[in-house]
Amino acid sequence: MRHKPVSFEPPERLKKLPPYLFVEVDRRKRELRAQGKDVIDLGVGDPDLPTPDFIIEALAEAARDPKNHRYALDQGLPELRETFARWFEERFRVQLDPHEEILPLIGSKEGIAHLPLSFLNPGDVALVPDPCYPVYKSAVHLAGGVPHLLPLLGSADFLPDLDSVEPSILEKSRLLFLNYPNNPTAAVAPREFFEKAVAWARGHGILIAQDAAYSEMTFDGERALSLLEIEGARETAVEFHSLSKTYNMTGWRIGFAVGNREVIRLLGKVKSNIDSGIFQAVQLAGKRALEEGRAAYEPLVKIYQKRRNLFIRGLEGLGWNVPLPKATFYCWIPVPAGYTSQELAMKLLEEAQIIVTPGNGFGPNGEGYVRASLTLREERIQEALRRIEKIHTHWHGK
Repeated sequence: MRHKPVSFEPPERLKKLPPYLFVEVDRRKRELRAQGKDVIDLGVGDPDLPTPDFIIEALAEAARDPKNHRYALDQGLPELRETFARWFEERFRVQLDPHEEILPLIGSKEGIAHLPLSFLNPGDVALVPDPCYPVYKSAVHLAGGVPHLLPLLGSADFLPDLDSVEPSILEKSRLLFLNYPNNPTAAVAPREFFEKAVAWARGHGILIAQDAAYSEMTFDGERALSLLEIEGARETAVEFHSLSKTYNMTGWRIGFAVGNREVIRLLGKVKSNIDSGIFQAVQLAGKRALEEGRAAYEPLVKIYQKRRNLFIRGLEGLGWNVPLPKATFYCWIPVPAGYTSQELAMKLLEEAQIIVTPGNGFGPNGEGYVRASLTLREERIQEALRRIEKIHTHWHGK
């Protein structure tokens, strides 16, 4: 019997995924570390601080209970959904039905990635901010949708111009991604923008997916809004929340989708065919984190604010004009004249062994910036500034 060889040609949906633009930086990082170089990584968006002890203790206690060793409920434990509803009402003054308007997720990334599968038909357009968290575009491609990029420009405070969408695109659009506080730009959306976005989406029959993973990481008295605080938002929006950054639980994988009950139902249907829910011990640890509320994460926010001040003031002292971020643990740094984003990132890596993320990796409109993450101790940030100072005289020329 003749054998037909297996074809390992990737399917069209994978071919459409954006290329991995950080491969050269990644390769050089590994090489430098293999050479014994001390590489300072300001590229990764992963907290260096540990998960608070009381959350770890809650996990340990729950993990010892055999009833938590079995399959979890796809909809999550009722007591977890009820706790999130209480937290949401206390934080945003918005009441949610814990049974129909809240869906626990294996991290908000998972829910964001599955949303287009639950809502888009092949060929439908999704409006995606640019620059953006890359999952928005990838998820749309995997669902057979078509991403249409909305520029986020510094001159517009990194808010998309919704009125600029052409009618031919608008009539095919079913989904709009927003992300405030924003990754990578660290921008915060004012109430007026959210009000306009909700009215605009309702007028055009478009669902808004607002990624609020950084809602609790704000500085200088800034208060991030929930989109659901806006009148009419529940008719046209879902919002994604995460415990990852707020409680230093990135590896634990727990988040929530909230909002329009029909979209929550559709997203739950997709998930029930793909995963078996969050490990119940993690759910109970997440419940404990939410019960503690701001008292648990306020000290963490103060640490990031102190790091932000140290880093931005240090760059300003070198003559580098960098806007002070109001939120997130990212700094969106304009590239000096004479460099592209990729060139500056490689210069910092090669000459100072410092990793930053080139802005064009987040989309075409990220060109002209690099993103630095504040997920390092103060002494490492100071060391990064010392290294930058040694080469800062070359910023304006190659």
